[in-house]
Formats: sequence, structure tokens, C-alpha cells
Amino acid sequence: MSFDHRKYRPVPVIDKPDRRWPSQRIEKAPLWAAVDLRDGNQALIKPMSVAQKRRFFQMLVELGFKEIEVGFPSASQIDFDFCRALIEEDLVPDDVHIQVLTQAREELIARTFESLKGAKNAVVHIYNATSPTFREQVFNVDREGCKAIAVKAAGWVKEYAAKQPETHWTFQYSPETFSATETDFAVEVIDAVNAVWRPDQGQRVIINLPATVEVSTPNVFADQVETVNDRIQHRDHVIISVHTHDDRGCGVAAAELAVMAGADRVEGTLLGNGERTGNMDLVTAGMNLYSQGIDPQIDFSRMKEIVALVEEITDIQTHPRHPYAGDLVFSAFSGSHQDAIRKCLARYQEGDIWTVAYLPIDPADVGRRYEEVVRINSQSGKGGVAHVLERDFGIDLPRWLQQELAGVVQQDAEQDGGEITSERVHRRFNSDYLSVPMGWTLRSYDLNRNAGPEKGAVQAQISIGDSSQPVTLLSGRGDGAMSALVDALNRRIASDVKVVSFDEYSLGDNTEANAMACIRVQVGGVTQSAVAMASDTTAAALQAILSAVGRVEAASTVARAADA
Repeated sequence: MSFDHRKYRPVPVIDKPDRRWPSQRIEKAPLWAAVDLRDGNQALIKPMSVAQKRRFFQMLVELGFKEIEVGFPSASQIDFDFCRALIEEDLVPDDVHIQVLTQAREELIARTFESLKGAKNAVVHIYNATSPTFREQVFNVDREGCKAIAVKAAGWVKEYAAKQPETHWTFQYSPETFSATETDFAVEVIDAVNAVWRPDQGQRVIINLPATVEVSTPNVFADQVETVNDRIQHRDHVIISVHTHDDRGCGVAAAELAVMAGADRVEGTLLGNGERTGNMDLVTAGMNLYSQGIDPQIDFSRMKEIVALVEEITDIQTHPRHPYAGDLVFSAFSGSHQDAIRKCLARYQEGDIWTVAYLPIDPADVGRRYEEVVRINSQSGKGGVAHVLERDFGIDLPRWLQQELAGVVQQDAEQDGGEITSERVHRRFNSDYLSVPMGWTLRSYDLNRNAGPEKGAVQAQISIGDSSQPVTLLSGRGDGAMSALVDALNRRIASDVKVVSFDEYSLGDNTEANAMACIRVQVGGVTQSAVAMASDTTAAALQAILSAVGRVEAASTVARAADA
């Protein structure tokens, strides 16, 4: 079999009965380090130019990142030139640390420090792989040999930094492939590096724990991080950082659990761009905190601008379901979802705690509009149809008419197989309910209340018809204007006309009409609904009845003609 799971084995778990991280909560944002310009860049089919890196760097600064990995200057001339441009053109704010990566070789470390000459604040990040696979198959070294590589590199970093005292240096070490390394050995190597750098004597040190390849569930990674947190020397004097990848789809979860396990700092990229399945996504991680009422210390309010720039420079399209950033993440097509969202939004007031069904955050917080939330297709129901009419056209419908219109719109969506725009919903509403059948336009009405034995009864004289046709006069009597019109219609068309449902609404100042009436009638056992808008409630109600009856009569005329 080519698809054979027996060639793999599970990653060992850590026997850690004293684990504390499961009961921890994240209450503040970790230190963030954006590695788009290095880790993200090296994963691109077409790496960034200096000009593109400059634009990306400026955006990261504007968003609020204080540590930005800008490249691998010892391995790339473009990265070297970009480093020099940032420093020589004074493009790095005083409170921002630029970070560069280098392998644990002296000539590469020397070149790295050359690229940083004159920097105000800089992080020099060295690494060597420590897992058994790399020790035994790639570098052919034992544990002592692997540790010696790290210790020598730490000494070179310290030596070259001393030659450039004008820069405030931070030293960073990563036991690459940490998540696949024996945790006791990782602690041993970290302690050996710190013995050279002496963070306890004032040197700022970051110990970065990478899931270079994600090989386990996030809880196992959290156990590994908590073990390092508990066992390394000088813990109070170092910053523990994590750098997770998304090979198992859990990069953000692993980083979050690592913070619960004691990590102080998280490296990642915007929208998760990176090698293979990508790096930990800074947008998702930051917005996850935001949705819990925690300030992420990064401004993601201009989400569309962020997405647009990342897509332009990386030439990678953002998935429409990408958390917080995708085009469809705040969209609801399901009828029950739409109904719940509509009801919650109707109750929400500015300043309230956000508790809107199906929306973990307010779309407006990341620059999205409510227009993008509820969209209509064949899965939609009355709530969605009602919402788009109310949202885009200021039309509020009674529940019975919402259900009826939703069925009509759903038929259109099923026939087309795609999305129905709010403009199309509005057009269907106009044609099926608001339009007046030929010959049934209300021209005028005169209402008189009787005195004498029938005191209180209304006598109605109503004229109907189009401007191109003779006017028809209707006369009837009832308890009110509507019942008088029904009486008049029963006299004229010799059918049993009954009003089944009726709702009326006042309209806002931004419409020509002042009132809207929604009505459902039965004419000889046939049910028909109609809507009318007019300058007053009486005219709207009378026109709605006329439109409904007129539709039934028109359909009956067509049927009789077909039979003949």
C-alpha cells in the first residue's frame, strides 16, 4: 500500500503530572515578533525586493510591532542591503528592535554584525538544529558535538557585539526543531548558551523554542515549554519565546497554550505566510485576544488594507474563510443564522458588551460593514431577507410577509444556484407585492360617518383606475375604511373578499411616502398578499387591498382566457 500509516510513529508525550498550564488564562498580550520579512519571505516563490520590504516594514511599524525580523543578511544580498537602508536612512523608530537571523558559523555571524553597524536596537538570532534526526542524519554529531556548536556561536555573538557598543544588543538563541528534541537535552543546550551570555548580569537574552515542524498536538508542545520554563537556569532573566508552524493546522493553538505554559513572546507572520503550511498567524492570535477583551497591542482595525498589502507583496490570496480577515468570515447565508444575527443587532446599543449570535467580534472593529454580514442564497430564510430589506432600503415587514417573501426569493436562488443581491430582493419585493395591477390604482376616496340608526358606520366612495383608463367608482359601507372597501369590492366582483392579515408602519423621513400597509386577503378562497405606500395610513391600507384583489382578478382573467 502506498498510503501506509505504519511507517509513522507518534511523538512521545512528557510525563508531567504537575503541569499547571491547563488552568492558566491569558490575561495580557505576549511580546510579538513579526518574522514576515525573513521567515515569510524565504517561503515565497518570488522573494520580496528591497522596495517591497520597505513597504512591508512600514506597515508592521504602523500596526504597532516592536520587534521585526528583517532578514537573513549573511545569506542574501537583498537582505543585507535592506538592513543597511533601514539603518542609514533612519527608518527604524527608537522603540523598535530589528531582528536578523544567522546560522551558527563565525563568518556568517561576522557578516550579520556588519549589516547591523549603527543600529540603535538589534536582535541577533542564532540557531542550530538539536533533534535526533538532525544530529544523527544531517550533521552526524552526538549531543556534545551539537551543544558545542551552540556554545561556540554564542561566544562569537558576544565577541562581535562587544565591538559595536553603540548598539543596544539582544541575543536570541533557538534550538531549531525544539519540538522534536528531547526536552532534557534542549534545557542542557540552553543553559550552556546562557552560561556564555550571562543574562543574569544584564545581557538581554531571548530563548526561542520553535516548532520548526509541528509534530504533535498543542498540549504536548505546552508541556515541553513548561518543562523548559521550570528547569532552565536564569529563568527570571531571560525571555522565553515560541515560534510555531502550522503543519498540523494548530500553529495558533500551540502558541496560545505555550503562553499559558510560561512563554513571554510569540513569533509569527501576518495571515500565516510561511514555509509548507505556514507560520503561526499573528492576525488570528492577536484577534483571538481582542475577542476576549484583551488589548493585543497591535492595531488590526484596517484589516482590508493589511490583507491587500500582504496579498500584493506575497502574491498569495487570502482564503475567504480565513479567521477575522477573509471576505466571508462575517457572512451568514443560513436562514436561522441570519434571523439570530438580525435580532441581536436590533437590540445592540453602542457601549454594550458585544454578545451577537454567530459574530465573535463586531465586524466594524476591523473595518467591515454590516452589509457584508447577511447575504442571501438558497440556504437563507426570512430573517436574512428581512434584514437586507431593512438594512439597505429601510423596509420593515411583518413576520408573515417575511416568510412569504423568503419563499419567493429562495425559489430564485435555487434556480440560479448562487447568491441573490439585496437589490434583487428589493426588485422582487416591488414586483410581487408593491406594484399595482393595471386598473387598480387608488385615485381618491371619500369617507363619511353616518348619523341616525347606523351611527358610526362609514360610507365610502372610492375611485380607482389608471390615468389612461376610465375611473371606476366603488361604493360600500362598513365599520371603517377598510371594511367599507371590502363591502364595495364584494358588491362589484361578486366574490367573498376577506382581510386575513394586516400590518401598517410609519416610514422615515428619507422616503416620499409616510405610511406602509401590508395586507393578506382571500378572494373566493384564493390568498394574495400586497404592500402599498402612501402619504397617509388610510390610503396605504386601501391601496394594499386593491392591489391584492387586483392580482387575484388578473390571474383569474388569464386562467379563463387559457381555458377558452
